[in-house]
Amino acid sequence: MPLRPLWVCRACAAPWPCAAARLALVAEYAADPVGLSVYLCGVLHEATADLYRLHPDDAPAPAALFDRFLSWARRRGTP
Repeated sequence: MPLRPLWVCRACAAPWPCAAARLALVAEYAADPVGLSVYLCGVLHEATADLYRLHPDDAPAPAALFDRFLSWARRRGTP
């Protein structure tokens, strides 16, 4: 789980979801990849609010937040 409102990993202090968190989430949602995407959309929404509140003039770019929270979870391969 992330340390909020900073959205860093409680174990390694890397931006959450770090590599270990991503592996854990993929394992947890192995049978429900759509559920993983829905969960990540929710935490993206929460993180965006927290990070923009903490850093109103220097918040992460929306594309960077998308990459951090969602793009890695896309299912690869043929549709």
